Amino acid sequence: MRDVVVIGAGITGLTTGWHLKKRALDFVVLEQSDRVGGVIRSVSEQGFLYEEGPNSGVVSNIEVVRLFEELEADCTLEAANNHVKKRYVLKNGRWEALPGGLLAAVKTPLFSLKDKFRILLEPFRPAGKDPHETLAGLVKRRLGKSFLDYAIDPFIIGVYAGDPGRLVPKYALPKLYQLEQQYGSFVGGTLKKQFQAKSEDQKKVTRGVFSVKGGISSLTRTLAQKIGPDHIVLRANNIVIMPVKDYFEVSFLNDQDVKVTMETKKVISTVGAHQLDSLLPFTDPQLRSRITALHYTRVLEVVVGFKEWKGMPLDAFGGLIPFAEHRDLLGVLFMSALFTDRAPEGGALFSIFMGGVRRPDIYQLPEEKVKEIVQREFCDLMHLTDFDPDLFKIIWHSWAIPQYEADSGERFKAIETLEKQFPGLVIGGNLRDGIGMADRIQQATKLSEAV
Repeated sequence: MRDVVVIGAGITGLTTGWHLKKRALDFVVLEQSDRVGGVIRSVSEQGFLYEEGPNSGVVSNIEVVRLFEELEADCTLEAANNHVKKRYVLKNGRWEALPGGLLAAVKTPLFSLKDKFRILLEPFRPAGKDPHETLAGLVKRRLGKSFLDYAIDPFIIGVYAGDPGRLVPKYALPKLYQLEQQYGSFVGGTLKKQFQAKSEDQKKVTRGVFSVKGGISSLTRTLAQKIGPDHIVLRANNIVIMPVKDYFEVSFLNDQDVKVTMETKKVISTVGAHQLDSLLPFTDPQLRSRITALHYTRVLEVVVGFKEWKGMPLDAFGGLIPFAEHRDLLGVLFMSALFTDRAPEGGALFSIFMGGVRRPDIYQLPEEKVKEIVQREFCDLMHLTDFDPDLFKIIWHSWAIPQYEADSGERFKAIETLEKQFPGLVIGGNLRDGIGMADRIQQATKLSEAV
């Protein structure tokens, strides 16, 4: 008998476990793979340090700050280098800096003259009334098509690898949606929020980009050590939850193919939506299908490292490529410029992204074709004469990023209904509450409080 059983030892499950440990509850975290961390995996190779999962997060809530404060003796948050705050966007084959303010937006070549006037007049437009309006519709209505194509679209490519014509701001970008609903304007709402008094906690929320010293795996490894091996079971296969009277039975096959059954009053799922059919067979199939129908896009990540860099100066966060440019890459992150000790002295490390919602064909290509595309595009974009990297890795993400589209409201209602039908069942994970690392850490805090 356990107080709580947590399914999944990714960042959400481990952070949940850490909070349960602090509350001195008797709990266990079940993980089907042979290691903790989920999609998070940091790799050191040939003097390079790269990520096979998420490359960075944003300090967007106080829960992130508090977690690193609690773990600071064993795990150190690494803020992105200040000199690379600039973000490039490709237009007509040239990198242009994404404007960081209203004046820069008026001067940039990224937007048309007509839309620059639209930006200036944005505070005077009425708020939208359709809660399921797509992001593309919202941005064109308030700011114009060139702003959609060369500001919002590359941003969405960088975050969701998605399509603004399918994502719904109410679910995918709730803070942006609330700016219009609460203040009537993006520009006006942003300015008003800047002048609002901030608490001490709010001042700590820098919204800066972060990683972890030694790689993001250092965070998940530290959480696992703090939780302790007695509270984590790896290689737990065929996990199934079943309600029995006023408790749940959680069964799985251990690494010796022996069936193990646990009893618990509370069970927390942190796995992806596509895993819930086998995990929750007792739930109504139609209700469950509203959750499992969540669209996950597939993404190819190509890690490229050079021990001696001879291309363009790496003076930015990276470069994003709008769909309107008709290129075969989504974007390039300059990882060795962003964070320290990612490449040998004088070298460079990059994460290149391909595929996504609008280019599913890329994911199906053989490895040789992927390398051919990367060589052609990367040399052109990064002003490189010869493509002879010291490190070249292709990583396939088949369940990369959930897309918060128009069906998200039905998914959230279905989760709420199931949790009411079966008290003690808590459904978390990236199928709700956001997709970023900060969202996962914040959700984990709330999941632990819920039980």
